[in-house]
Amino acid sequence: MTTDPVLPAPLSPAMAVTFAPPVMEARRWLDGVTFAPDRPLINVSQAAPVDPPPVGLRQAIAQACLDDPAAHLYGPVLGLPALRTEVAQQWSTAYHGTVHEDQVAITQGCNQAFCAVLSTLTAPGDEVILPTPWYFNHKMWLDMASIRAVGLATGPDLLPDPQAAAALITDRTRAIVLVSPNNPGGVEYPADLMRAFYELAKARGIALIVDETYRDFDSRTGAPHDLFADPDWDQTLIQLYSFSKAYRLTGHRVGAAVASVARLAQVEKFLDTVAICPGQLGQIGALWGMRNLSQWVAQERDEILMRRAAMQAGFAGLEGWKLLGLGAYFAYVEHCADDPSPIFAQRLVRDAGVLLLPGTMFMPDDDARGQRQLRIAFANVDTTGIALLMDRLRTVTP
Repeated sequence: MTTDPVLPAPLSPAMAVTFAPPVMEARRWLDGVTFAPDRPLINVSQAAPVDPPPVGLRQAIAQACLDDPAAHLYGPVLGLPALRTEVAQQWSTAYHGTVHEDQVAITQGCNQAFCAVLSTLTAPGDEVILPTPWYFNHKMWLDMASIRAVGLATGPDLLPDPQAAAALITDRTRAIVLVSPNNPGGVEYPADLMRAFYELAKARGIALIVDETYRDFDSRTGAPHDLFADPDWDQTLIQLYSFSKAYRLTGHRVGAAVASVARLAQVEKFLDTVAICPGQLGQIGALWGMRNLSQWVAQERDEILMRRAAMQAGFAGLEGWKLLGLGAYFAYVEHCADDPSPIFAQRLVRDAGVLLLPGTMFMPDDDARGQRQLRIAFANVDTTGIALLMDRLRTVTP
C-alpha cells in the first residue's frame, strides 16, 4: 500500500500507522490510464450500489425535505423513534426473538456503528479478534484507537474456527467480530458456527459483534442464526447493520447497532460527540423503505443471486483461478499470476481494464496468502458484464 504524504508535526502515532483507505488507493491506479470507448473500465473494486433508490423512496425523502420542518433539525441522538421501533419489530419477527426499540440505535452508517460500539468496549492496548481476511475499515479503526487486531486465520472455506479463536483470547481480549455474509470473503456463516462463537464469547465474558450489513442478500431462507432467541442475548451479542445496500442509501449514511440498553447509553455519548444525530432525511428514507419495499428488496436479492451464479459458472471455466468464497456482493479468489496481488491488480487495470482489490488489503502484512488473493465486488455488474469480466481475465497472461 502507498504511504501517507509527510506531514509537519504533530501527528498522532496511531493515525500514522493506519494504512490509507484501500478503495481510494485503488482509484489512484486509474490516474493516467485511458480506456477505449469500446472497452470501458469494469470497476469491481467497491461494494456499494451506484443506482439511486426507487422512485417512491426518493419521493418520500423529497416530500419530507419540503414539508417537514423537523427534518432539517437535530433529531434524537440514537435515531428516530419510529425507525428504531420498526427495526425492533422486523428483527423480532425475522430472527424469532425479542428485540425492543430501546435496544436499537441508528447511526451515520454501519462503520460509525462499529466505531461507536468499539469505543464503549475497549481502551488502548486492548485486543479484538478479527477473522482474516478482514474488513479493512474494521482494522483501520482498531489501529486508530490503538487497539490490537488479533488475526484469526480462516480455513480453505474461509470459515473461522471457534476453538482457534478460544486459543487467542487473553485477559486483554474484549470482543470477537464476525461479518456474515462476509466482506471480503462472501461466505455465509452457518447458524451452528454463529452459535458456537456466541457461546464462546458468553463463557469468556467478551462481546460477540456480528456485522450483518449484507443480510438482505443471504442466499439462505429463514433466519441466518438464532442468537436473538436467547432471552439474555444483549449481554453478549452486538449486531451491526446498514441500510445502504438494501435501499441504495449509501450517500445518506444510515446504519444501526442492536445491543443492550446499557451499552447504547454509552454509545449515545460517542454519537453525540462525533455527529450529534444521524441525518433525518436518510432515516426517513430508510423507514419508508422498511415499510414499503420488502418485495422490491426481494427482487434485488434475486438479481444478486443470479449474478452470484454467473460468477460461480465463470470461475469454473477460468483456468488457473480458484474461487475461495462467494456470496452477497463478493467473490474472493486466488489468482493465477506470478506477480503478487498488489502488482497483478494494477496490471489488470492497464492490461484488462479491470479494477479490483488485492488480498493484501484484507490481510495482516505477515500473512502471505494475501499475495495470491483478490476481491471482486460484483454488485454493479450484471450477468452480461460478468461474462465480459471473465473474458478479460482469461486474456491476461500469468
